[in-house]
Amino acid sequence: MARITVEDCLEKIDNQYDLVLLAKERTAQLNAGSPSLVSQDNDKNTVISLREIGEGKLSIETLEDSAINKLTKQQEETTELEELDDEHEDSFDKIYKGQVSKSGTAILPSKRTRRIPEKAQANKVLLLKKDEEIEEIEENEDNTKKKDESSLEENKSAE
Repeated sequence: MARITVEDCLEKIDNQYDLVLLAKERTAQLNAGSPSLVSQDNDKNTVISLREIGEGKLSIETLEDSAINKLTKQQEETTELEELDDEHEDSFDKIYKGQVSKSGTAILPSKRTRRIPEKAQANKVLLLKKDEEIEEIEENEDNTKKKDESSLEENKSAE
């Protein structure tokens, strides 16, 4: 197992922060299936990428360009997704009332709370149907009473 030190890599790259970013980019390439330029010796991809940088097997400009291209592609994808999100208004936005907890974080409604308007609407329809049925029954009872009263009056007048 070949040892690699940060000092070995800093001979090729001046800035330690740039070294971290470039090693991360090369490790991502190795994880994606890119062939390594040095023997693997049972090392992890992070160690292999540092060994490649330390031995000068990589072109620093190529790694920088690759990292920049990947970041710009990600930026374009996120702006496209944000534009799509802006076009479609979510029903959640209509339901959420903007409540905030004591700690200052937003309180999101639970699934049950989101379903309440739907259930309330369904319950309202059921109540209206029941009210109509009750009114029909009451009307039928009133009509029956009127018929009974009129028949009683007819019977009394006939006697």
